Amino acid sequence: MNTDFINLTEDNLYDEHLCCIIRTRKFHPGIDSKRKWLSDRLKEGHVFRKLNEKATVFIEYAPLELSWVPIVGDNYYYIYCLWVLGEYKGKGYGRELMEYCLNDAKEKGKSGICMLGSKRQKSWLSDQSFAKKFGFEVVDTTDNGYELLAISFDGTVPKFAQNAKTEKIENKELTIYYDMQCPYVDQKVNFVKNYCEENDVPLSLIEVNTLKQAKELPCVFNNWAVFYKGKFETVNLLSDSNTLKRILKK
Repeated sequence: MNTDFINLTEDNLYDEHLCCIIRTRKFHPGIDSKRKWLSDRLKEGHVFRKLNEKATVFIEYAPLELSWVPIVGDNYYYIYCLWVLGEYKGKGYGRELMEYCLNDAKEKGKSGICMLGSKRQKSWLSDQSFAKKFGFEVVDTTDNGYELLAISFDGTVPKFAQNAKTEKIENKELTIYYDMQCPYVDQKVNFVKNYCEENDVPLSLIEVNTLKQAKELPCVFNNWAVFYKGKFETVNLLSDSNTLKRILKK
């Protein structure tokens, strides 16, 4: 097995490919935005570790206190993403990446690791059934089925911030909170914007620019959150018009 992995650093950030999105040969503005976002996060202990291949095989995590999610807890790591796709699946790479994170947490004296999940697997969330094989358990939930998964080394557990369980806003039009942690966000924002302009759908796009803003969001969040008629709908990126139409029909 090829176990040649690379961690992104301030020195190699602009030379290494971002394996979250590699299937395009054209300039992709989301990649540039991601690099800019990472350039500040790496200084804060954010880890982006990937296989040294042009492949979607990587894990991305950070100290929970500095993670742009409305989750609170002391001395934890938060996993944003863990992906192994295509021909690289089933070869043990996911296990190697998760074990790296677990060992890193233990070596740094962390209290544990947590990640966002849901009762029903969501397409843009890491595989929680895989995480549970390592001992991750549900430690908090929201009323609409999202779960906080955690593995604790000392008995303490993190939790969703109380504001994350609000799941309501005053604005009734289609409202999307997003940040540039995911390179796909840029194109999804443009897709939604174009659809709404073409179909006369009122739209509010709110870019999350600070850690404080992310921690205070009125819903669970991994880099994207959709509200409609004042109600929280999903953290899934809106990839097609059918999905968007289903939300707008509610």
